Amino acid sequence: MHCIVTAGPTYEPIDQVRRLTNHSTGRLGTGLAKRLAADGHEVTLLRGRLATHNECLEGIDLQEFKTTTDLAEKLERLAKADAIFHAAAVCDFAAGQAFRRADDGQLEPLNQGKLGTRDGELLLELKPTPKLIARLRDWFAAAVLIGWKYEVDGDRDSALGQGQTQIVENQTNGCVVNGPAYGNGFGWLGSKGQAEQLAGQAELFAKLAGLAK
Repeated sequence: MHCIVTAGPTYEPIDQVRRLTNHSTGRLGTGLAKRLAADGHEVTLLRGRLATHNECLEGIDLQEFKTTTDLAEKLERLAKADAIFHAAAVCDFAAGQAFRRADDGQLEPLNQGKLGTRDGELLLELKPTPKLIARLRDWFAAAVLIGWKYEVDGDRDSALGQGQTQIVENQTNGCVVNGPAYGNGFGWLGSKGQAEQLAGQAELFAKLAGLAK
């Protein structure tokens, strides 16, 4: 099978020298790509340029992405893949217009070639980025699609509920749930809603590799 794994963070430019991004390292997706390749699959790893885990890999087609739009374009060009494991941490927001608050309280729009850092209070508009997982089924009609749900707030039950919502709304075949809200290990949700606790990465990789058949 041809498997695509996305890993690491996207980033969105604020101006010519600053970026919005997140703390994703890319380690988990890279490890999954290695496991799938070891099982004999053709693997394309789309990994964020800012991923701190930048291990070089043999036998894997490694492509770097930058912004959310860049990742979307790379995915769409790979539309004949058989399985997609979407572990990348896509920025929820891109930078919009920046403003400075004038002495009279009014907001003045700024040129964003490079924002000044010591010129008073600045405000930055944030705009939602496209939700890539919502587009995967259109691009990969017959593929196995697996999403991730990393939850910070709430508890394990609420995190699993968010994962189930992701499956239903995006017509995926399953969801990996983790993060502080979930707690230790990983939760696996299949398309029928059954939840399974996986103790660590080895168990997670074995579960996901079993779907690539």
